[in-house]
Amino acid sequence: MRTVYVNGEYLPETEATVSIFDRGFLMADAVYEVTSVLGGKLIDFAGHLARLERSLNELDIKKPVAFEDLLDIHRELVRVNEIGDGLVYLQVTRGSDGDRDFIFPDAETTEPTLVLFTQAKPGLADDPVAKKGIRVISIEDIRWGRRDIKTVQLLYPSMGKMMAKKAGCDDAWMVEDGHVTEGTSNNAYIVKGNKIITRQLSNEILHGITRAAVLRFASEAQMEVEERAFTIDEAKAADEAFVTSASNFVMPVVEIDGVALSDGVPGRIVKRLREIYLDESLKAAL
Repeated sequence: MRTVYVNGEYLPETEATVSIFDRGFLMADAVYEVTSVLGGKLIDFAGHLARLERSLNELDIKKPVAFEDLLDIHRELVRVNEIGDGLVYLQVTRGSDGDRDFIFPDAETTEPTLVLFTQAKPGLADDPVAKKGIRVISIEDIRWGRRDIKTVQLLYPSMGKMMAKKAGCDDAWMVEDGHVTEGTSNNAYIVKGNKIITRQLSNEILHGITRAAVLRFASEAQMEVEERAFTIDEAKAADEAFVTSASNFVMPVVEIDGVALSDGVPGRIVKRLREIYLDESLKAAL
């Protein structure tokens, strides 16, 4: 049985409780982070912590604990749950003042809720899916305008994944005004003529931690990177495509709306980027 963390306590998962009046439950008034674990070590932890702080600030949610304590909490959960490869999920909500109201509760008298739990994913870095790539469909992006804040408002991304599953595919890329924003739970990229193209940072996409690392490693490897919006038609005509996320690292995309890319197999640049990312991230893991 897993040990989880709830508001200062390490508990068996069957004993963990949160108020039914918690705003994360009632209003999706919460933010989250997911940190990968490889070989018992945390990947890109500092980046996730920095983004968590930004998300909290954007929504005016106060920090639930001193941030220097979060590393210790992550490590303890990894230790007690014996996680070799897997994920640590962290969620902060605005908390509960004992009732339901659209108005934020007083931050001076209402403590935020902090929850963490682990998920074991043996062989996470050796995912066989990465060797064959994934197939995606395109769907309309109808989410709210602050996608840069990593909130728990994930209903439409979940619906998008279900649309992909119904179509016999693996995921969906969301499209707004003809241009790809991102995947349902990842940042999206195409490769054309040895150039890596991905949408520039703005309120329209999540500021991916894996994205930042991959683009840095790509530049250090003398790969050309262009940050701009690209159309779904441009994506279908690309030489290669891929997505990045904390749980999938660099994942090749081999088909978009039924159109095969790189002969339907992962391309050279994408495979090299995955190798570089995993090698460099493991070196810096905590």
